[in-house]
Amino acid sequence: MSLPRMTGGRVPGSRTFLLVLAASLLPAKGAVAQEEPIVIKLATLAPSDSEWHEILKDMGEEWSRVSDGRVELRIYPGGVAGQEADVLRKMRIGQLHAGALSVPGLARIVPEVHVLTIPMNVDGPAALERVRRAMEPRLEERFAENGYILLNWGDAGWVRFFLPGPGASPDEVRGLKFPAWSDDAILDLWREEGFRGVTLNISDVLPSLQTGLINALNTTPLVVLSNQWFSEVEYMLDMPWTPLVGATIVDRRAWERIPEELRPELIRIARVAERRLQTEITRLEDWAIAEMEERGLQIIEPSDALVQEWRSFFESHYPKIRGPLIPPDWFDEALRLGRGGA
Repeated sequence: MSLPRMTGGRVPGSRTFLLVLAASLLPAKGAVAQEEPIVIKLATLAPSDSEWHEILKDMGEEWSRVSDGRVELRIYPGGVAGQEADVLRKMRIGQLHAGALSVPGLARIVPEVHVLTIPMNVDGPAALERVRRAMEPRLEERFAENGYILLNWGDAGWVRFFLPGPGASPDEVRGLKFPAWSDDAILDLWREEGFRGVTLNISDVLPSLQTGLINALNTTPLVVLSNQWFSEVEYMLDMPWTPLVGATIVDRRAWERIPEELRPELIRIARVAERRLQTEITRLEDWAIAEMEERGLQIIEPSDALVQEWRSFFESHYPKIRGPLIPPDWFDEALRLGRGGA
């Protein structure tokens, strides 16, 4: 078999072949190469369409806007991804990347976060802010040591007791059955005193109230209203005894997938969301109490003697917290700042 005869040193038709090959390597007309967005999957117990959920959604939209769509925040609200212990487990194996968690979940990573919720230490937002800003650098460092970036704080109001009857002293509340979101050292302290914590999924609280598996709540008015639990408890002791502190954290492995130049702006947006929620929280809490009162909730206004009885009860347990859960120097500083120290 003879080879094609060379003409001018080239195989006939080679130019056509190269043009076809080159054309096949070009994108089709109108096609634009676009990289896949970096998806950050975030889970929270906050109910769908609640204020916390809406603020997280707005934060995600801002992340997408400033990153030109390169970062997408995908939110799983209402406990659909499981309890906070489940969320943390899924973060460790990469199924989730971030969580908006409350103190019981956060304390599984950094037990020292309890320094923000010492019972009856802070009496309002200003005192909480003093303590938090003093402790924040140390807490951020502890989260980083464990592989997490603290994006922002997200409080849910002030914890009160919701009770089946008007009896509201420590002895009368002792023995009632409260929901617990996870077993932790604080829950163990409560159980030592005779308080009965029943570990539940958040979706199980309402049916558990209806069947009598639990008969009381210790959480914030906003949480009670958002989850429609108020129909099953008749009384609220209007004695806010600790803030329900939360924070949004992201696994450092997922965070470092985001281009470094974008990260400061994403954190700035997260902090704007934090300030927005803190601004709203007092107004929303007052509104939540009024809404539930209209629907039959009875408000117990505590006497000075009852408040002092509860204060003495909580303070008697400080030695079990100072040291075992919170470093003594942290605890002492938080106590000083919470009670007005500069």
